[in-house]
Amino acid sequence: MQRSSRQAEIMKRQVLFLFLLSLFCRAISQQIQYMIPEELAKGSRVGNLAKDLGLNVQDLPARKLWVSAEEFFNMNIESGELLVRGRIDREKICGRKSKCTLEFEIVAENPMNVFHVIVAIKDINDNAPRFIPKVIDLEICESALPGVKFPLDSAQDADVESNSLKVYAISPNDHFSLSTKESPDGRKYPELLLEKPLDREQQSSLRLILTAMDGGDPPLSGTTQIQIQVMDANDNAPVFSQDTYRVRLKENVPWGTFVLCVKATDQDEGVNAQITYTFLNAPTSTNLLFNLNPNTGDITTNGTLDFEETSMYMLAIEAKDGGVHTAHCNVHIEIIDENDNAPEVTFMSFSNKILENSDLGTIIALIKVHDQDSEQNGLVTCYIQEEVPFRLESTSKNYYKLMIESALDREQIAEYNVTITAIDKGKPSLSSSTSITIHISDINDNTPVFQQSAYLTHVPENNPPGASIAQVSASDPDLGPNGHVSYSIVASDLEPRALSSYVSVNAQSGVVFAQRAFDHEQLRAFELTLQAHDQGSPALSANVSLRVLVDDRNDNAPKVLYPALGPDGSALFDTVPRAAQPGYLVTKVVAVDADSGHNAWLSYHVLQASEPGLFSLGLRTGEVRTARALGDRDAARQRLLVAVRDGGQPPLSATATLLLVFADSFQEALPDLSERPAPSDPQAELQFYLVVALALISVLFLLAVILAVALRLRRSSSPITWGCFQPSLCSKSGPVVPPNYNEGTLPYSYNLCIPSHSSKTKFNFSDLTPEMASPRDLLCEDPSVDVRTSNEDPQIAYDSSFSSHVSFCKPT
Repeated sequence: MQRSSRQAEIMKRQVLFLFLLSLFCRAISQQIQYMIPEELAKGSRVGNLAKDLGLNVQDLPARKLWVSAEEFFNMNIESGELLVRGRIDREKICGRKSKCTLEFEIVAENPMNVFHVIVAIKDINDNAPRFIPKVIDLEICESALPGVKFPLDSAQDADVESNSLKVYAISPNDHFSLSTKESPDGRKYPELLLEKPLDREQQSSLRLILTAMDGGDPPLSGTTQIQIQVMDANDNAPVFSQDTYRVRLKENVPWGTFVLCVKATDQDEGVNAQITYTFLNAPTSTNLLFNLNPNTGDITTNGTLDFEETSMYMLAIEAKDGGVHTAHCNVHIEIIDENDNAPEVTFMSFSNKILENSDLGTIIALIKVHDQDSEQNGLVTCYIQEEVPFRLESTSKNYYKLMIESALDREQIAEYNVTITAIDKGKPSLSSSTSITIHISDINDNTPVFQQSAYLTHVPENNPPGASIAQVSASDPDLGPNGHVSYSIVASDLEPRALSSYVSVNAQSGVVFAQRAFDHEQLRAFELTLQAHDQGSPALSANVSLRVLVDDRNDNAPKVLYPALGPDGSALFDTVPRAAQPGYLVTKVVAVDADSGHNAWLSYHVLQASEPGLFSLGLRTGEVRTARALGDRDAARQRLLVAVRDGGQPPLSATATLLLVFADSFQEALPDLSERPAPSDPQAELQFYLVVALALISVLFLLAVILAVALRLRRSSSPITWGCFQPSLCSKSGPVVPPNYNEGTLPYSYNLCIPSHSSKTKFNFSDLTPEMASPRDLLCEDPSVDVRTSNEDPQIAYDSSFSSHVSFCKPT
């Protein structure tokens, strides 16, 4: 009980010392050190890692800590303590090394960090000394003198330091004593000392018990038997040329490579001088790696030497003569390291998907490199082979961070294959490579782009409602919803309320549909502003203009503006001087077409003429001119049927009938004013002649009445009353302006004068038909009193292209 309490007190002091030492080391090298005895039970506490690292226990789950040496340790996330997870056998982990440590890392992923932990494994006395041979056979010549020493096979103890083998003891006897010796490599072996000469005749053999004890508390021991055969005298033992042989040998030398030759001599002769060489107390591994020629002492390799496994071999060799004498020597073989191990690259943490807008310096992976070679052969550097927007940064010995060095753009490169190469500084150098694929995740960083900067489309008028008139298309290089484009109309030069009744757009395809039939004469063009927007968050959009031109179709016939047409479609009349020369401008047909372009290009054609060849018609101007002089046989009254055609396909047309009267004065044309051109059929011509005869009779009657009135007035009135019938007071008269004409112009000027200064005399044209009458009552008046021109009367049109005017005089 006292020993247990003392041991516990010692352990507490050691743990406290190591804890203080770990705090000091952490302040220097950022490492945490612990010391534990081997063979602790599973779940045993090593130390409070969270407290020693300065971490908050509540933050441990979020930090995602894990232990790289998960075979031996794990971490309690709730308490932050480092616990034993598996069996820790110091002898299995470190072998015969005096110091045994486990170095591992505690990795925190959020944020990423690495903490270095060193756990020193303290040896406990859990292995008893053990002799490999169960019986040690010795042959000792009876002639051996007291003081002769006989080295014996040492015992094996896997424990170290105080728990390792300490002392040997031998069972009590009369001839031998035992001492404990230490070899140059620190191993303890027993040596039997002859105290009293042997006598084969008295005792031919001896059996002793050899005990090996370690320094543990309590100590452990192991035994073996020593079987001594007393032999006949051989008084000279072999002698080696050196007690210790040293040699340096490169690793990975071929099998059978000569290492060295040990040599022992014996002064005896014959059989007693024949020396045989053997390994003494050689472990099994040594026998597998080296071969000793028993006759020559040559040592050659028998396997592959690996510096990373063992850097030095110590061989004990025994030389035995033909008798019973032996000699011992040690061979130290130092293995020289060769650069035979390529560096290893291990990813401690790796994120293979990163956002394209990740900040520069973002850590993608934590990389550990390791080379089993030593010195320069074990110094490793890392680099990236490709030209990629990433870089490696060394954080500590053999650790690198893979970080973002430049901006990423998934639309240009969606993924990167990164090859990380580790190369050591050996000669020649060795390297190894590891490739990883980094996928770039998409964000909504691209605005939709239209295929054209602006769109222009032509739509023929009278299109069917619902017809497709145009299609806009925009592309977005983003993925998923970020690249899904929808279309809408956001603005137009049409009235907002009327926009939906004109056009619509398909949100998915970008096809623009007409909602109604367009009329070029009402709407010739309009402009839309279309928007393409993606489905990202936030959404990005772009606008484009679409100009729609409504193309004209020939859907409007020409309309005759001048001369104004009566109810039957014919003009009233125009007078032509009888002396008109060829090319005389008689009148002009003026027409318009509501269409545009070629559809409104008008041409004028004579369909029917009373006297073909008498008049010509301008194809494009519509001017009616005399083609030749009036002949004696030509009728004074002519009729022209004029057609006005547009340039559409098929063409549309309108007709106008012109009535032309050859007369030198207005009074001369009066008999023909009430007459209309008759159809060309016989019945129509008969009716026409009857009307003409009736008109002539009426004119003659009127002239007779006027003559009678004039004679009477001549007798009873003054000469002034006749002033109206004097030639100087009457002017030429011409064609009468149609009463309802308000479009076009007349190419002449007219003056009508009636005698004035007579309240009893009145002259009116009661026999004129309403179509031939003036828009006002034609009253006789004095032109010097009041003159009104056609441009002052709203019912008489005036065209500046013509220099004529119409004047009416009114009696005062």
